[in-house]
Amino acid sequence: MTTKSETTKKPADSAAWHVVDAAGKTLGRLASEIAVLLQGKHNPAYVTYLNTGDFVVVINAEKVRVTGKKLEQKIYYRHSGYHGGLTEQTLSAVLEKHPTRVIRGAVKGMLPKNTLGRRMLSRLKVYAGGAHPHEAQTSAKGNAAKSAAKTARRESS
Repeated sequence: MTTKSETTKKPADSAAWHVVDAAGKTLGRLASEIAVLLQGKHNPAYVTYLNTGDFVVVINAEKVRVTGKKLEQKIYYRHSGYHGGLTEQTLSAVLEKHPTRVIRGAVKGMLPKNTLGRRMLSRLKVYAGGAHPHEAQTSAKGNAAKSAAKTARRESS
């Protein structure tokens, strides 16, 4: 008698939407939670070779918190492609001018470095303020609210 192991097929648009409020949360801890949601590792049907993750909407990206002296000491590099075109900015300057880049970059570093990882990153929507245009999709905030409550309990103790 042979038994068949059940495999996950291509998901039929069953991706949920999560709203995560970044106000007052530590950057790295927040990014790792978002990466788990994007990859679908919270899902029982998780497989490494399919995009089984959910959509994540991050609001209040400008209010994210970092520890230590990272605001002055952490440096972001960009290159224009021209000779001598390397520019460097501190974390505080990037947060002031483009606060969404900080969270997107932190999450990008925690995702796989291949086409699947790029597809996962396209499901991340980051907004500097509290408003976002995805109200219709994110009407059910159940899982994100539970996750935020768990994080708040952990940080308060």
